[in-house]
Amino acid sequence: MEYLLVILLFLVVVVIVTNIKIVSQSYAYVIERLGAYDTTWGVGLHLKIPFIERVAKVVVLKEQVVDFKPQPVITKDNVTMQIDTVVYFQITDPKLYAYGVDHPMSAIENLTATTLRNIVGEMELDQTLTSRDTVNTKMRAILDEATDPWGIKINRVELKNILPPREIQDAMEKQMKAERERREAILRAEGEKRSAILVAEGNKEAQILNAEAEKTSAILRAEAKKEAQIQEAEGEAEAILKVQGALAEGIKMINESKPGDAVIALKSLEAFAKAADGKATKIIIPSNVQGIAGLAASIKEVI
Repeated sequence: MEYLLVILLFLVVVVIVTNIKIVSQSYAYVIERLGAYDTTWGVGLHLKIPFIERVAKVVVLKEQVVDFKPQPVITKDNVTMQIDTVVYFQITDPKLYAYGVDHPMSAIENLTATTLRNIVGEMELDQTLTSRDTVNTKMRAILDEATDPWGIKINRVELKNILPPREIQDAMEKQMKAERERREAILRAEGEKRSAILVAEGNKEAQILNAEAEKTSAILRAEAKKEAQIQEAEGEAEAILKVQGALAEGIKMINESKPGDAVIALKSLEAFAKAADGKATKIIIPSNVQGIAGLAASIKEVI
């Protein structure tokens, strides 16, 4: 009897211990009582009633990432591409997630594929390749609205890879190569044009500088010539003034010495001699000067 009580007590302890549940952070337990939803356990220590309650589903509340395999998608211009998507989602309502849809991941995958086909089917190839952000935004909005009754929040949707057919890729590569060559030719032509413009501007500036230098040099030469002429004129004027001063001084001295007629006659002859200077072929001498010349000859004979 005692052994039976010990065994019963041991079984009760085991049952109680096995029905103690500790819910970790970022997890939630969906509890059913007698087959019907009863409550959702959050973080902490919980005790489950044996044989009456059960943990129907353990739900992860952290953000999750699902990478779906590539899906064949046909564009508006009838090009078939392989596109794989990555979906970032988070469970916000454990009860709806547990009872809202069967196999939620499969449901999200199928919904993603059909939504992607609908969006890309309205776009051409070039638009699809250059409008990833637009496609991502549209898909996130549609998926988030569709999965809301399932207790799932779609945070982001990304197109991971877009793979057009091999011949389309070859054509695109050739087009890109031709475009790069065209841009290179344009850049080279613009560089040569810019270089020619710079050379022409340099020649123009050099000609302007040379013209200005020549103009400045001519001005300086003219000023130098003008200054030389001024100095020459001033020198001649000064020489004339000195000569005239000397003449005036000589006349003054002659006047002060009271010269006679003979001296005056000699001076007159000297003046005529200077006037002739050996170059004149004919000199007209007044009659009175002839007498003076005879007087001078007489004086010369006496001397």
